[in-house]
Amino acid sequence: MSKTADKPTETAEIPTVDPGKATDQLRAVAEKGVEQSKEALAKFQSGAEDARKALESTVETAKSVGNELSLKMIAALRANAEADFSHVEALVRAKSLPEVFELQTTFLRKRVEMGVAQAREFQELTTKAATDVSKPVKDAFEKVLQDLKAA
Repeated sequence: MSKTADKPTETAEIPTVDPGKATDQLRAVAEKGVEQSKEALAKFQSGAEDARKALESTVETAKSVGNELSLKMIAALRANAEADFSHVEALVRAKSLPEVFELQTTFLRKRVEMGVAQAREFQELTTKAATDVSKPVKDAFEKVLQDLKAA
């Protein structure tokens, strides 16, 4: 007979599982999962609240800027109308054709200057408005990025 046949067969030992320890481990894993879910929900709620505040601030700023632009537009329209009526009155009082030409030339030069000044004012106001309206959203976005980097 061969040597392998003379050796008794070895049996592998199966580790025993203690049900109490297994239950405790499952409970610990579940509690950790619940805690992580609560933390994630809290962060989500905080982010949602920050987004809501940023949106409200943006809407309020846009409303304020819209009102300011409307008032500026009304003032410009009023100034233009007054200049036009003054010009028409001056034309009616003109005594000669050369005086009409001079009044018309002066009026057109002043209207161009007035238009350039009004355009500059509107550009400054709209640039400021765009910056003011976008600031809350930009700040909220930067905060989220900082929070993500910190995490």
